[in-house]
Parts: sequence; C-alpha cells; structure tokens
Amino acid sequence: MEINVRTDFRDVENKLNKLSNELQLRVIPAAVNKVAAKASTEMTRSIAAEFNLKSSEIRGKLKLRRAQRNVAKWFATLEPVATSRRGGSLNVIRFMEKTVSLAEAKRRRKSGTQNQLRFQILKKGGKKTITGAFIGNNGRTVFVRIGKERLPIRAVQTIGIGQMFNTNRVKSRVLDRINTELPIEMDRAINAALNGVFR
Repeated sequence: MEINVRTDFRDVENKLNKLSNELQLRVIPAAVNKVAAKASTEMTRSIAAEFNLKSSEIRGKLKLRRAQRNVAKWFATLEPVATSRRGGSLNVIRFMEKTVSLAEAKRRRKSGTQNQLRFQILKKGGKKTITGAFIGNNGRTVFVRIGKERLPIRAVQTIGIGQMFNTNRVKSRVLDRINTELPIEMDRAINAALNGVFR
C-alpha cells in the first residue's frame, strides 16, 4: 500500500521552482506526511464502514512509514502489521455473533440450529454459518475438524486488514482522499516555505 507522490501539478511546480533545492527537500516530505496521515485516517474509516470491525481494531493493524525518497520520487507507505505467520489474516472469532434476540433464539431452537456459530464479516451483509465450526483456544479461536476424527483441526481464517484495503470501495475512497488533499497540502507547505516558516 504505497502512496507515491509526484509533483506534476503545474501550479505546484511553478511554486516549487521558486524554492531552493534545500527548501524543496523539506517542503515535499512535509506535505507527503500530512497526506499520508489523512490517508491512514480515511483507510480506517472506510474499512470500518465496510467491515464489521471497530476503528480501534483497525488502527492498531496499520503501520505508517513516513516520507522517503527513491531517486526522484517521494513516497509514504501504509502497510498492515502482520501479527502472525498467516500475515495478518483474522480468525472468524472476530466476526462472531455476540447477541441474539429472544425471538430469534426461540426460532433457532425450533429449527434445531441453536448450536450453529454465526458470523458477519461485512457490515451490510447477512450472517453466515460454517458447518462443524467450534470455539477453542480458551475462547479465542474458531476451528473446524479436518476429516471425521477429533484431530487434526485447523483455525478458520478470513481476510486481513491489507486485503480489506484492497477491496474496490475502500481503496477508491482512500485514493480519492489522497488526490484531493495532495495539491492542498503541497500548496500549504510551499506557502509556508515562501513565508519563511522552514528557514
């Protein structure tokens, strides 16, 4: 998840050309960092709007690397924090149904489905069931058995924060925010430099 920043805006280019190389090296990363911070906030909000996660859960899974330069290109990076060997994928326990109405509980008892575990990953989606799923690891993990025997078992994982970002609606919102904020923050940083703030 890289935010690649190019200064190919005509007005911005004209203003940058009025600055010394030394000031440009301070102005550009200052603007990039501001935009990257806003992109991180937008990413958290967008994922929380689409998926059944709290913003606090998402924020702790994103790492922001501040502005760096690679040849003539400045960039900042937003990346998911891998919390396991699975690369940050989430166990479905995070999306398990926590409460149920009395009427729904009664309906499930009648249908014989009261012991099925139900999950809701998408905020606007319906609840899903996984055949044979059960909770283990002191209530921290959902497992299924592989085959008919008691063992072996495997944890049931779903997409992680990085994959959530790459869904079309989330990614589109973040990129729109970057495209809106980049010229604004570049202009602010240049004006600050012209007014002597960076000296």
